[in-house]
Amino acid sequence: MAAPVWSVDPRTGKPREEIAAEATARDVDEAVRAAHAACDALADRAVRTALLRTAADLLDAAADEIVAAADAETALGPVRLTGELARTTGQLRAFADVVEEGSFLDVRIDHADAAQTPPWPDLRRWKVPLGVVAVYAASNFPLAFSVPGGDTASALAAGCPVVIKAHPAHPATSELCAGLLRRAAAQAGLPEDVVRLVHGFDAGVELIRHPLVAAAGFTGSVRGGRALHDAAAARPVPIPFHGELGSLNPVVVTEAAAAERAEELGAGLAGSMTLGVGQFCTKPGFVLVPSGAAGDTLVKTLTETLAAAGAGVMLDHRMRDAFVAGTAERAALPDVDAPVAPGADGDHTVRPGFLTVPARPLAAEGPHDLLLEECFGPVTVVARYEEDSEITAVLSRLPGNLTATVQLSTAEAEGADGRGTGLLAALSRLAGRVLVGGWPTGVAVAPAQHHGGPYPATTSTSTSVGGTAIERWLRPVTYQSTPAALLPPELRDDNPLGLPRRINGRLER
Repeated sequence: MAAPVWSVDPRTGKPREEIAAEATARDVDEAVRAAHAACDALADRAVRTALLRTAADLLDAAADEIVAAADAETALGPVRLTGELARTTGQLRAFADVVEEGSFLDVRIDHADAAQTPPWPDLRRWKVPLGVVAVYAASNFPLAFSVPGGDTASALAAGCPVVIKAHPAHPATSELCAGLLRRAAAQAGLPEDVVRLVHGFDAGVELIRHPLVAAAGFTGSVRGGRALHDAAAARPVPIPFHGELGSLNPVVVTEAAAAERAEELGAGLAGSMTLGVGQFCTKPGFVLVPSGAAGDTLVKTLTETLAAAGAGVMLDHRMRDAFVAGTAERAALPDVDAPVAPGADGDHTVRPGFLTVPARPLAAEGPHDLLLEECFGPVTVVARYEEDSEITAVLSRLPGNLTATVQLSTAEAEGADGRGTGLLAALSRLAGRVLVGGWPTGVAVAPAQHHGGPYPATTSTSTSVGGTAIERWLRPVTYQSTPAALLPPELRDDNPLGLPRRINGRLER
């Protein structure tokens, strides 16, 4: 008999209600095959745009119910979740616009040219959907990176049905959102099985191994993501695995920036690292701060701000326990101080805090390497450097990240001494999004956005946010010397769909 799936209240650790049963191997097979049978129904771009916009409308109409369910399972609060739902429906509508506009198909036509050496045949290239996409929902964003989130939206936009593995931290929210997506499919004239939902750890493993699954998107831990990545690569037919696994999101504060606005930087860091109880994937988890008076002022402000901050509830007790153990292990390292000690606060909550350490020990391999690994929750590491060479040495040892931030003085930002340019180049090697000023928490859903980075931040070079996220679920196909009557409308000379195209190398609209 399949094990039950329970919704749990993270504020008390007590079960709320039984939601579903964990999917068996047979259940997963049925879900994938049903989704695969719906592939052809998604071929029409107009139908896909209708699906995405209808889904957004239905989610917005059910906002009160969705926010209440998500808050009960995640303790993220109505304000945060209301904003996340708006971001989620905004993503769906943005991908509808991408599909409608059509440039994601990357249509390229090169007419036959006998003058080339050797001669060119007639070649017509576009992109087609991969097939069924497995989506592994995230814990920390129960909407924007979960069932109705960016992976699902971009896959459906590409023309790929999805089978979503729900996260155990919010099964009721997952069921509610999946039901709304399936209703949207029916209203758009599509089979409801373009969206399927399964629960359970074993179901996630079965899903990545299923021969009809053509690609996968994942947001979660390094351990879990790497296991799925390796399983995807070990299949008889390997498939693309786009995983977001973990990120330290380093910040460099120059001495001049600290001298210019130390208190502002200390307060800003405190706000960013505690946002969402420190459970954002873009939380600044490691900060290089100068030694000396200006750096001391920054640390003093950070200390005062965090000391006054209230305790928070993490997404579930498993994550809470990992945070408590991880911060204690880091605080016990030599030369590490905790001006505000992070850790447990009662039986169900945690208190935010930060650790300080001289930067020099981090420049070489040793026990302090643990400080260069992400600790999920409201904690950051402040490494105090004596000279600029320590910044370079420590940055050279950091793993890949989603973001990297440099805080410059006004003069440095204007390029007065070339310092900003050098730091920007160093950080560009570490991350997929580089910030000059500001804080990395918050990822705008915009066409130019990139949410990804070198491993272990992600397992590929793609983004999971923004319009180009659709590219993960497509592959190019070229037709050579194909009679016009056999070509899809997108590749015909008369361009009946009015798509942007490149003809003989030149952009045509």
